[in-house]
Amino acid sequence: MPDHVLTDLLMILTTGLLANVACQRLGVSTILGYLLAGVVLGDAGFELIRTDNHEIEVLGEAGVFLLLFTVGLEFSIDELRPLAWRLPVGGGLQMLLVAAPVALACYWAGLSLPASLLLGAALSFSSTVIVFKALGELGQTSTPHGRRAIGVLLFQDMALVPLLLLVPLIQGGAAPGFSELAELALASGAFIGAVLLARIVISGYLAPALTSFRSPDLVVLMAVVVLGGMALFAHKLGLPAALGAFAAGLLFGGNRWSAQVDALVLPFRETFAAVFFISLGLLLDKDINVGWIVPMAIGLAGLKLAAAAIALAVTGLRPRAALGMGLGLAHVGEFAFFLGRIATEAGVLSRASYQHMSAVALGTLIATPIVLRIGLKWTDGREEESPQTPRTELSRPQMAVVIGVGPVGKQVASFLETRGVEVTMVDRSPVNLYPFSQLGFATAAGDATHAETLRAAHVPDAGMVVVCVPTDADALGIVRSVRQLNAAASVVVRCRYQGSVDALHRAGAALVVSEERMTYERLVAELEGRLTSDRV
Repeated sequence: MPDHVLTDLLMILTTGLLANVACQRLGVSTILGYLLAGVVLGDAGFELIRTDNHEIEVLGEAGVFLLLFTVGLEFSIDELRPLAWRLPVGGGLQMLLVAAPVALACYWAGLSLPASLLLGAALSFSSTVIVFKALGELGQTSTPHGRRAIGVLLFQDMALVPLLLLVPLIQGGAAPGFSELAELALASGAFIGAVLLARIVISGYLAPALTSFRSPDLVVLMAVVVLGGMALFAHKLGLPAALGAFAAGLLFGGNRWSAQVDALVLPFRETFAAVFFISLGLLLDKDINVGWIVPMAIGLAGLKLAAAAIALAVTGLRPRAALGMGLGLAHVGEFAFFLGRIATEAGVLSRASYQHMSAVALGTLIATPIVLRIGLKWTDGREEESPQTPRTELSRPQMAVVIGVGPVGKQVASFLETRGVEVTMVDRSPVNLYPFSQLGFATAAGDATHAETLRAAHVPDAGMVVVCVPTDADALGIVRSVRQLNAAASVVVRCRYQGSVDALHRAGAALVVSEERMTYERLVAELEGRLTSDRV
């Protein structure tokens, strides 16, 4: 690697470190700090780094891939279900109300139709990172305005994918023909099929095998190999490589390895992301007219405020809360820079148009931290009237079956027996069941996923079935088998991971107790009590 590349990279990372420290002190977004650091280092500042350093651009693109990989990790169909129709209605309306006026204004100003459409779409994005972080810090992710804002942001993240697909189609300004659309459809279908197959292989075989070694190095290498492989595969099919990075996150998302992979990839993501955002700031030209950038940024923020408030109100949010949360979405997000850069490299946007877009977007981001907190004060912060996990009332059964006689199963069986319930205990091992049969409990040895074992335990006649097996996959199979024999019994399940709760409910469980969630709640309660006592 040439000396000037190492020098530029060290300068970027050092400036990024200083910017991050300053942002932490001031309580503002680190993305804003990185962008301003790039402005200082580039042509608009002290001209310390050349903007034609392609090696730095490559490192910055690695940061984009890791950011998209993280978005894919956080994408879960089960988690999106409570948002239901708010995703397409609220998110789609917000983007349309911003993109259409901006595209018309750009076309009226003399830009080409493809460039106008892409600029309108790019400027309709808000920052998922900033809003998620602010809502989480203030504990407002489960409030009505918080959940609807999350729905809008998730729709924007998903909308990035089709927008990336459209960039190569409109390259050069020509309308795509039938053959190009058909080729894109075939490539997209092949890619989706490959993603579904790879998800089965990774979730079912590769990830369990490698994580069993309990080596963080193996997990990191696996994530990087999958990320690079999916990006290369997408590129070979003629799709954006960034789409492959997003798909790589989907391969790990929505299961119990998501948090582990995200935590291990975090240092690399943050480092390369810093290079990416600083490199964006490098592209700003010192000849940009600040006199019209400021009013345009204010006008765009006003348009986004109105669009977000209308979209949130349509989803059922009260007007004052919709306006307050609309202030929190009245800025341009990080993916606007990425989409604009891709469009510039494809020749759809000119460099001057991209620089003007970046300057306006940066102007909206400068005020975001302050405006977001003001907007959240306009909301009351109340929880949803119907909580996400309502208390399930269970009637007292005459007969219950406890499956799994480990430490938890033993305690549950004893509790039910003292309440006058006739208990039958099921376990794979007859040795484990022997002490209970000596105490007078009815027992049945065998695999509880098999109907004959459940019939031997009188599951068809039971009023309650308590599943206390150690693995979530076994618990899911048992619940399904129980429901085939008994549709009326109350099925109670103990599971290990919170990510398994929705699947168990769908299989027919009336009550699911997650060890992961219970541990978290107990730890937070203990820490809250101790920290409070320390302050006193």
